[in-house]
Amino acid sequence: MESGAVLRRRRPPRLQIKGVTKRFGGVHALRGVDLEADVGEVHALLGENGAGKSTLMKIVAGAQAPDSGDLWIDGAPFAPASPREARERGVAMIYQELNLCPHLSVLENVTLGRETSRLGVKRLDAARVRLDQVLRDLDVSSFTGDTLVSDLGPGDRQLVEIARALCLDATIIVFDEPTSSLSAPDVERLFRVTRRLVASGVTVLWISHFLDEVKAIGNRFTVLRDGETVGQGDVSETSTDEMVTTMAGRSVAEAYPRSSRIPGEVALAVQGLAGASGPREASFELRSGEILGVFGLVGAGRTEMLRSLYGLDPMTAGQLELRGEALRRPRPRRWVELGVGLLSEDRAREGVALDLSIAENITLSSVRRLANRVGAVTRQAKEAAAEPWRGRLSLRASSTGQPVRDLSGGNQQKVALARLLECGVDILLLDEPTRGIDVGARVEVYRLLDQLAAEGKAILMVSSHLPELLGTCDRIAVMHRGVLGPARPREDWTEDAALAAATGGTR
Repeated sequence: MESGAVLRRRRPPRLQIKGVTKRFGGVHALRGVDLEADVGEVHALLGENGAGKSTLMKIVAGAQAPDSGDLWIDGAPFAPASPREARERGVAMIYQELNLCPHLSVLENVTLGRETSRLGVKRLDAARVRLDQVLRDLDVSSFTGDTLVSDLGPGDRQLVEIARALCLDATIIVFDEPTSSLSAPDVERLFRVTRRLVASGVTVLWISHFLDEVKAIGNRFTVLRDGETVGQGDVSETSTDEMVTTMAGRSVAEAYPRSSRIPGEVALAVQGLAGASGPREASFELRSGEILGVFGLVGAGRTEMLRSLYGLDPMTAGQLELRGEALRRPRPRRWVELGVGLLSEDRAREGVALDLSIAENITLSSVRRLANRVGAVTRQAKEAAAEPWRGRLSLRASSTGQPVRDLSGGNQQKVALARLLECGVDILLLDEPTRGIDVGARVEVYRLLDQLAAEGKAILMVSSHLPELLGTCDRIAVMHRGVLGPARPREDWTEDAALAAATGGTR
């Protein structure tokens, strides 16, 4: 009698992709991609931004058609002509930007677009029974079908998307950067739900830049680079360093480059800062030529500290000194005039203008300097100012006239940084500067920050990713419940010590 393992191996893969290619004009997005994902597994799809992951998943979801190649689901040919056809074959996509209607209830969101009615009246009885069963199966008790989505946090909203997929009898669920906006408890809950899904036979495709979570949740993986399949294997048998090297096509052992730098005079001193929405109390000194890191868990008040300091949110208390001179509470425009720039964690809404070109974005804060005698700023002037940054920051773009929307996340982040540097700031306040960008792009950002600090710029870096703070910063301070602790040299910190301080343990 054959073993269960042998029988499982002989069963067709849940999803099989063979030789898929896709071109957009003269650009090869995919070049003969192969992938196999089995029934009841978490299959991680890895690769840098621009590697072809999104294009491949759009083909699986029926949003685009391949130029060549074949797909199968459970051994049967699969060539969806639309997202609806893909859903009918059991494929569900859960995007990084969740696709929900906040003003509707959970049940209304789950049934949206496929409601049944009688005499013009919606009939949701059967859908409610099915949703209740799905929520029980997922062990979800934090909301019901009648809960308004607007009353839910990011973690619960993601569970609504999962419930909707299961109510559609999805057998393949694609998660696109599922944890990028979740707190640590929500991430752990998502892991538990995902394990329940695969135990029931659902196949999960997991796209993520966080290799630590891939190691925690994944079974097997496929790596794309430049539109090609360049690596596959078992997660448990492959080290993180091996995955990174395969993704980047080069060794990234030196992921955190550090130049020799000696901090100088205090550039910005903050004493007793408090804001209407946070923090409760924050004091620090930021010196020229250093990177000062701020760590804390979601909700600790890190972002609120920067927004209050910069005048985006009301500041209720505190004293500020810039280069040794006392300041009133300046507004954002005045901060820029004083040489202080803020990079928001919300890149899409506050970091770049997606519909404008690279040149327009880079020069947005410098229009007065670039204006001619009649007060106009020509396209040529913008492009001439932006071109040097394209080279220095290794922007991957055809020209500075290319729309920012067409760039990868890492290149969009470089454009946001270039805007601050173009207007001449020498104090940088950075909120999650590497969020949502891949391993290779992160290394480039770390290298840039190291160069800027070596040139004498003062950098305050807020991050929820401890390894990058320990790797890039000169000193680190930890925030807990709106209170910022004292900054200490990075050598004095370990991950355990920082986490203990962030959760209210010993500082």
